[in-house]
Amino acid sequence: MPIGKPLSLVLIPSYNTGPKLLETVEEARRFWKPVWVVVDGSSDGSEERLCRRAEDDPGLRVLSLSRNHGKGAAILHGLREAAKLGFTHALTMDADGQHPASAIPEFQAASAASPDAMVLGLPIFDRSAPPLRVGGRKISNWLARIETLGGDVGDVLFGFRVYPILPLLEVMESCRTMRRFDFDPEAVVRLLWKGVAPVHLPARVRYFSPQEGGVSQFRYLRDNLLLARMHVRFLAGLLPRLFRGGG
Repeated sequence: MPIGKPLSLVLIPSYNTGPKLLETVEEARRFWKPVWVVVDGSSDGSEERLCRRAEDDPGLRVLSLSRNHGKGAAILHGLREAAKLGFTHALTMDADGQHPASAIPEFQAASAASPDAMVLGLPIFDRSAPPLRVGGRKISNWLARIETLGGDVGDVLFGFRVYPILPLLEVMESCRTMRRFDFDPEAVVRLLWKGVAPVHLPARVRYFSPQEGGVSQFRYLRDNLLLARMHVRFLAGLLPRLFRGGG
């Protein structure tokens, strides 16, 4: 069903991202209103600073979870609340300052021009990007293309995107996965299966060092095992999908 007049917000999940959270939110607010932050059980004091900021800014809303559930679960919580208020689209971005807030208007405009599509960021890396992570994502992209029978997946691990909310809610409510680091790649694959077309836009990425306040919740062993299990599930279901004609 075609989506009506778009109403979009910026949705930022956050877990223990320290001072970078407030910096990221202030940058996002320069370019869009409203901005929602889902604080996913943080214990580093970042929520308190953000709530004080929100008291003076009607364009900022803070949603809090009592304990850490994972990136996908935090986004799902925000999507449910947004849908209740009539929002149709959500631009997701990380809380650690890696994603370019200045690109928010361009991505939102692309979404408004193609409201039934998902607008996926294509990362432009600089020298700050860890080579292991840049190289490893190529494997996930290659596997996702197989799982979608040659679909235009772009970069499945880059979380700077605009989603149509209702289709994304439907796929998330239909499964128990997509609640942690597996959210970004699984969302692309499942939405492509559902027939949601992709629009790709380049976006610059910056990785901050610990000395610059950079905080990463990515854990190589834990999260790569999570991605591996996801790809095994999808590849195991590939033959049945072929027999059903890719549906």
